[in-house]
Amino acid sequence: MALKIDRGLFNTDFTDHHAVLGVPIDASSKDVRKRYLRIARRLHPDSSAITTEAERQLANELLSKLVNPAYEKLTQEKEQAEYALILKLKGQEACNQQETIALTTKAAGQLAGSSNGSYAGIYLSSLQELSKKQYESLSETIDIIGEISELNLVYLMKQAQGGATSPPPKTVTSKSGTDVTKGETNNTSQTATRTTPSTRSPRSKPTREQIIARYLERAKNHEAQGKFLDAIRELRDALKYDPQNGDCHSRLGAIYLRTKQTKMAKVHFQQALKVNPKDPIAQAGLRRLEPKATNASNPSSGKKGTAKGKEKSGGGLFGLFGGKKK
Repeated sequence: MALKIDRGLFNTDFTDHHAVLGVPIDASSKDVRKRYLRIARRLHPDSSAITTEAERQLANELLSKLVNPAYEKLTQEKEQAEYALILKLKGQEACNQQETIALTTKAAGQLAGSSNGSYAGIYLSSLQELSKKQYESLSETIDIIGEISELNLVYLMKQAQGGATSPPPKTVTSKSGTDVTKGETNNTSQTATRTTPSTRSPRSKPTREQIIARYLERAKNHEAQGKFLDAIRELRDALKYDPQNGDCHSRLGAIYLRTKQTKMAKVHFQQALKVNPKDPIAQAGLRRLEPKATNASNPSSGKKGTAKGKEKSGGGLFGLFGGKKK
């Protein structure tokens, strides 16, 4: 399975090993080792936190393809020195291309607008919050790595600027509109409708159900246009409000299945079924992934599996999974 990350430094055809481990850019080898051991215990096949076969497979992918290579890169002296130099150059390059860089997270936007004396503290505080939950839910790990990498990119830019606060890169929060700032204050059409980002916290929104519904609707529109990455971002953002929302998990599973990321699809389908064992999208998705196992564990679903029933409800489900029926 391809572990695709398209934020921050990863967006520049580069692997952000610090983001993978959730350690600061200037972390010592000792700190890197401590963090690596903690993550490795979490991802070990015998970890009590891993409860399904899909999670076990995903944990193995994360460990072998991201975590182990990151540890090797950041603890071998020669490679670490070369990597540090590349990071410095990446920061300088990003400074020269600020107009082309779009930030998608609130944390990165706040760091970009911070002052010379405060940016280092804000960076460490934001990184700590993200790293705490980085490997708690493996279905969220890739997204959090991307968020950390975006934070790292801004931090490197601040270092290259000597901590200067202007001009900050534009910030676009996944089109969800919770806190969008773009460029400087000359964008009057946006600043007229949005006050300072800090005053527009998610808690000022009407209800959690309404927030989730908006994310789901935006994700549906993105998916209809074939913008699967945008749809995934919307649904992941929605899960930050309600990590146990079955609709979001089943829709994420469906999109991952359409994009042939089967391990991620299985993780989200199983999460959806934990919330609602009769979730039709999750049931249909698992039937496509492992038909024998799912039919055995859901005998009641076979009663509804007539040709007529599939014709009635299957169009939406198979359309969602990108099947032949369209």
